[in-house]
Amino acid sequence: MDKELKEKIIQEYATHPGDTGSPEVQVALLTTRIQNLTEHLRRNPKDVHSRRGLILMVSKRRKLLNYLRGKSPERYQTLIQRLGLRR
Repeated sequence: MDKELKEKIIQEYATHPGDTGSPEVQVALLTTRIQNLTEHLRRNPKDVHSRRGLILMVSKRRKLLNYLRGKSPERYQTLIQRLGLRR
């Protein structure tokens, strides 16, 4: 992920100016990385090491979403709708 894309995602999902660590920003960044890695694994099905990294990222995103759902269900619902998760 290049710097411009990362900054754009941070600005789009930030809850306040200068926000880089809120669960919304972290989940949005992880979602982008997961999508990129999923495409990589479709082209390279034998890349086991990257598959492990993908599993770890999905797990981390799941934990952040669970935290957000417990802390603020409204923010959780808004975030999963914006990212297109949960179909």
